[in-house]
Amino acid sequence: MASKGDNVVVSNMNLEKLLSMKGGKGEGSYANNSQAQVYNSILFHFPIFFLVIVVSFHVFWYLKLWEIEVLITGTMCLFMQALHARSMLHLLEEALDSVHLNSPEVPFVVVDLGCSCGNNTIYIVDVIIKHMIKRYESSGYEPPEFSAFFSDLPSNDFNTLFQLLPPLANNGGSSMEECLASNGHRSYFAAGVPGSFYRRLFPARSIDVFHSAFSLHWLSQMPETVLDRRSTAYNKGRVFIHGANESTANAYKKQFQTDLAEFLRARSTEMKRGGSMFLVCLGRTSVDPSDQGGAGLLFGTHFQDAWDDLVQEGLVSSEKRDNFNIPVYAPSLQDFKEVVEADGSFTINKLEVFKGGSPLVVSRPDDAKEVGRALANSCRSVSGVLVDAHIGDKLSEELFLRVEHRATSHAKELLEQLQFFHIVASLSFA
Repeated sequence: MASKGDNVVVSNMNLEKLLSMKGGKGEGSYANNSQAQVYNSILFHFPIFFLVIVVSFHVFWYLKLWEIEVLITGTMCLFMQALHARSMLHLLEEALDSVHLNSPEVPFVVVDLGCSCGNNTIYIVDVIIKHMIKRYESSGYEPPEFSAFFSDLPSNDFNTLFQLLPPLANNGGSSMEECLASNGHRSYFAAGVPGSFYRRLFPARSIDVFHSAFSLHWLSQMPETVLDRRSTAYNKGRVFIHGANESTANAYKKQFQTDLAEFLRARSTEMKRGGSMFLVCLGRTSVDPSDQGGAGLLFGTHFQDAWDDLVQEGLVSSEKRDNFNIPVYAPSLQDFKEVVEADGSFTINKLEVFKGGSPLVVSRPDDAKEVGRALANSCRSVSGVLVDAHIGDKLSEELFLRVEHRATSHAKELLEQLQFFHIVASLSFA
């Protein structure tokens, strides 16, 4: 990573080594800004959630009209996130119901690809394994032993992730019953697997369930033409695809589809017959690839403007800005479907676009500063490592302060408009 004040271009060769969510447990870390953690607390505390709504409406008498509007917006945002989380959980369970049950003597293996370093990956693995245990028991079988692999790029903060892991039940007790009886413990053996999921990571026919959430929209590399000043796809003046010209947008699309094809090819070798794969990534409803929806609002407005501020203030050159691009592409359903069908290895059980929630979950939606800080932290948690490497820690701090300032000035608009669409794919391997 660049030292303070350094200015280095993050090349495609270094992207895999650098790309990760912000590690640690600080305010801008992924662990403190991962959306699924909020979903989880809502999922299992629905009575408390509705109590909050009731209390909120009781304080209406003491608020100004604009404060009431913002409170309603924030409360409805939480409600929609709760419904979205319930829908995702139901779809995941449907996918798991199609998985072939191994002999109890054969360990059942689960993989979370792009696990990052937050509690959400541990939660989802726990959901998968508990559901499969119920399936074994309802079929009259003794549950097998379970293994879970947490996989991400080598730059991922695996140390933070493993510190979050609950202890193994009874230090690896001899029976599944002992594991299930141990509250606050995990009922599976865990290991980390560093590497790009666009290549092989596991032995052939060794995995029962693959899960990946909010990772496939990250490209393996920036398209070379996007960084080439001689190319019509050169993304001059921008740090993201949103609003870019047709050549730039098509270069991003081509890279995404190439990456997804490699992903499917690797998984089709590693997965056991009768296995299942559940994938969630950012998506869009527009046919225009330069319209990136919620991702565009996150990276194409205040984040973009903050970069422009640094250029105008002489802190960063325009060339330096133009050489930085967020390697993210939110595909359309058709973009995704074309690749799955061309690969031909998997049966499509479900492939749909769902309207998701907002990454801005704040305790006081009427507090513009809190909303601005939440957006800046959200941007920092997913792009901070790349920004730090590109312009150094000091300028990175200046950039995200400007993101926070601009977002604070548009807090109400952000709460109302920052919504993500998700592509959900449930695939079986016969």
